[in-house]
Amino acid sequence: MKEITTTAIVGMGALGMLYGDLIMEHLGTESVCFVADPDRIGRYRGMEFTVNGKHREFPIADSREAVAVDLVIVAVKYNALQSALDTMKNCVGPDTTIISVMNGITSEEIIGERFGAKKLVHTIAQGMDAVKFGGALNYTKPGELRIGIRQENTENRLRLEALARFLTHAGIAYTVEPDILYRLWGKFMLNIGINQTCMALETDYGGALEPGKPFDTLVGAMEEAMAVAHAEGIPLRKEDLTSYIDLIRTLSPAGMPSMRQDAIARRPSEVEMFSGALRKMAAKHGIPVPVNDWLYGRIREMEAGYNE
Repeated sequence: MKEITTTAIVGMGALGMLYGDLIMEHLGTESVCFVADPDRIGRYRGMEFTVNGKHREFPIADSREAVAVDLVIVAVKYNALQSALDTMKNCVGPDTTIISVMNGITSEEIIGERFGAKKLVHTIAQGMDAVKFGGALNYTKPGELRIGIRQENTENRLRLEALARFLTHAGIAYTVEPDILYRLWGKFMLNIGINQTCMALETDYGGALEPGKPFDTLVGAMEEAMAVAHAEGIPLRKEDLTSYIDLIRTLSPAGMPSMRQDAIARRPSEVEMFSGALRKMAAKHGIPVPVNDWLYGRIREMEAGYNE
């Protein structure tokens, strides 16, 4: 597997900008570009991009003229994934590695169906407190990536090792996970709790940890996700839930997850990827999930009010 020297990022949200900025800082502007369709490029041209208050000039390539790169980072919202697959198609060559820093547990499967599962290294982004409004990204903690492969073979191992070397050079913290599915479900459990609680109760990380309804909702939603995980053959433990709560405590209390940012900007959320997906799996196993039922209904009600 060849070394990774060129990267394309699809999506200029908080995570896309975070990783693009780190790659530019450590490896130079020529090592990374954002790829977008012409309409989106037109919108980007009218924006000023800043990272922690510092002006940034990010390279942006027209998807119609893009060429194959060594690494594609998919950093879009769930609702934009299908269009992102078209945007990135010219960037994917025979040796391209693809990682998704999206939330949920289904993005890799969707990407793999289009470009081939062998190109994927499963990835989880966690521990960052990045907040982006307009073109301004601010964060105090860049977090880390958890990376791993589902099937051990020579090609997948070499792809994983090449990605690890690249992340080291790019200044992006990471951990190689021996059981990536276990970690994916753990992050799913965390997002089921913190993303939805902050949106539904219109609060931040600090508010979600307040005793009473916020904390009870956070923990209750996560406990329901753990029950469904067990039914799906993923042995999450109470200690995992506790460790994720402790992780939230390390973030800026005034920070907020992506779904809360979506609500403030009156954008459609990723609720279908969280309680929407969990409720379907729970129904399959006959598991009641009343907290997630309430969160789903509350968030859908909020979104319905965007047009009023």
